[in-house]
Amino acid sequence: MPEWTQLAVYLSAALILAITPGPGIFYVLTRSLKGGRSEGYASAVGTAIGGLFHVIAAAVGLSAILMTSALAFSIVKYAGAAYLVYLGVRTILERNAAFTDEAETPSKGKRALYQGILTEVLNPKTALFFLAFIPQFINPDGAIVAQFVILGSISVFLNTSVDVIVATLAGPIGYQLKTRSRLRKGQQMFTGASLIALGAYVAFAGGEQAE
Repeated sequence: MPEWTQLAVYLSAALILAITPGPGIFYVLTRSLKGGRSEGYASAVGTAIGGLFHVIAAAVGLSAILMTSALAFSIVKYAGAAYLVYLGVRTILERNAAFTDEAETPSKGKRALYQGILTEVLNPKTALFFLAFIPQFINPDGAIVAQFVILGSISVFLNTSVDVIVATLAGPIGYQLKTRSRLRKGQQMFTGASLIALGAYVAFAGGEQAE
């Protein structure tokens, strides 16, 4: 493991990155606004599982493929962007049905969980972040894979903690939407537009494949 001083620097940097608004936070926020706390929490768990996937993949070298292969990077990047745009368009086109307890059922929570996993797994920026950031704090004389997994898991934990806070604060808004039809329609349009914008951000933002 890194020395305590180096570990403290890593924790500080990881915390700052966790509280910086990004695609993960906005995804959990929009899901929370749509389905309340339960969907927000499920989405946060989903993005956490997706983040852990990248930690393990980076530890064993899979993420290195995304760094060196422009084709692999592009496929994953645009697949993730297209999925977010699809979710946004589907949300906008949904009928403005009244909120019911069904929005809080386990099936809805499972769907939010699976979508959170898929959204994060298909985000190559997460893979590249772990591959570029974590190695700076790894002791080359120690167990590299174990250090990578531990440091990556710490980062995922911090990100998930922030996501849970976001879901907790945004969730009550969803309950207010149950009795206000016009507000529900506005929320539906906002959620769909946010997901589409998020997909566009993933597709066109910086951080392209290095030559």
